Amino acid sequence: MSNIGAAERLGKPAEADSISSVSAAPSADLEPRARAARALPPGRVLDQLLRPLHRWVWRDPSRRARKLLRFAETEADGGRDLARAAELASEPLLRRLFLRHSVDEQRHAALFRRRGQELLAALPRGARPGFEAQLLTPGERGLDDLRVESERPDSLLAFLHLSEGAAAGRFAVYQEVLAADPATQAVFAAVLHDEVFHMSYTHTQLRRVAPTRSGVRLFWARARRLWKGYLRLATALAAVLGGAMLLLQYFVLLPPFALWARRLARREPLGFVPPPVRAPAAAARAQY
Repeated sequence: MSNIGAAERLGKPAEADSISSVSAAPSADLEPRARAARALPPGRVLDQLLRPLHRWVWRDPSRRARKLLRFAETEADGGRDLARAAELASEPLLRRLFLRHSVDEQRHAALFRRRGQELLAALPRGARPGFEAQLLTPGERGLDDLRVESERPDSLLAFLHLSEGAAAGRFAVYQEVLAADPATQAVFAAVLHDEVFHMSYTHTQLRRVAPTRSGVRLFWARARRLWKGYLRLATALAAVLGGAMLLLQYFVLLPPFALWARRLARREPLGFVPPPVRAPAAAARAQY
């Protein structure tokens, strides 16, 4: 049963109009990838330009397995946060939709985890983990450590809509570059179908909850995502610069001091050195 069909059967008869508006996503005869592309943010263009880089990242089976397991952790964490949002929601409709979204995220986590474990089991013994390239090919950011308790329904819906859109755009590119791995490609296709529904219902409910402020909420949600993206980039850059400074210190600044200490050590006599002879009067006043 598709998520859109499940959404149509959510709620009481009094909520039928709202539910039908949620499920009024683009027609099912279109491919999920095409439907996602119509509502994706501008970052999609960058992902398309970086398609050769994505193809290189996903080509390695070991890296592919570890990235899928990391995606599973992110999806599971987002599912827990959405379950908490469902508990705090005051409207029955939002409570049902958040709970359905949480169930979808947990199912995505299971799909990613199962496929990642299959890839790991197929690796030869002694395979060494390589560069994971997490910044180059991120998965879904989930709620990005968002404090659900302090969020209003409209701001939470705006943040979810942008997060799901960005994830759908990246997953569509990953699905395209994984033509050599049909099993992993099928996992992304299944997840992408749900992401399109999540984009649709969050946008519809945002316009319903905040009809006059939906644009403002989306603007601030984009600003928050840009700020958190800047913090992630700054943290990664700081780690690189810190490593470069340590290498400079160890291999450029410390070697002259080591050479100087070696030269001074050559002037020291070898073996035991007799103690200096002191006058009796000085020896009586000395401690040793």
